[in-house]
Amino acid sequence: MTEHFQSDDEHPPERHRGPVVLRRSRQAEDSTTDQRLLDSRGPSDWVHTDPWRVLRIQAEFVEGFGALAEVPRAVTVFGSARTPRDHPEYQLGRDIGAALANAGFAAITGGGPGSMEAVNRGASEAGGLSIGLGIELPFEQGLNPWVDLGVNFRYFFTRKTMFIKYAQAFICLPGGFGTLDELFEALTLVQTKKVTKFPVVLFGSAYWGGLYEWVRNTVLAEGKIGERDAALLHVTDDIDDAVGIVLEAYKAWEDTH
Repeated sequence: MTEHFQSDDEHPPERHRGPVVLRRSRQAEDSTTDQRLLDSRGPSDWVHTDPWRVLRIQAEFVEGFGALAEVPRAVTVFGSARTPRDHPEYQLGRDIGAALANAGFAAITGGGPGSMEAVNRGASEAGGLSIGLGIELPFEQGLNPWVDLGVNFRYFFTRKTMFIKYAQAFICLPGGFGTLDELFEALTLVQTKKVTKFPVVLFGSAYWGGLYEWVRNTVLAEGKIGERDAALLHVTDDIDDAVGIVLEAYKAWEDTH
């Protein structure tokens, strides 16, 4: 990256750092870009600067796109990381993972424990492709052992892009804030037509029924969304019904591509 000074009668003293122009007090630097690149001495604070973060973000997208580019049709399944292995929801996750594999879909989860592990396990045991997209957290536990293809991310927004880009639908098992975050982001993207033919299935009427009724009886009733927006949500307790919704949407997507 080339750096040089420029000054004339019309312009204050300035320094060019590649495409960036530094003037007045900002142009006073005690080292050059090349010097900072080649000099291995001094603090490592530079790896935490925003320009360096941009490169890390770019690298995450490149790694994610490269790892998932040849993934077949897939469904992203969300659910709680806190679901014990002896809980009925864990077995439910295994059954959903297996059903998706048998229907020809890869199963994508957040790669963690609990319901995510259950879905990965069910898909893997049924001979399907089990994918885990992990995230760096203070309480990091690593990818669960049933992930066949795993990618770890630093940034939530990069990971969210992969959840959407490489899936044809979302199925939400009972979960916490993370599940709710992904649920409403998916609904927003469908509502604004950023993605099309993308069903969102809420599995478990006892868990999701209150939220669904609030959306219809409060959000829709007060005109904050339209009827078509409310219809984006599908609540079910039946695995065949959930997979059928996914298959129907995928066929509609195929018919338009």
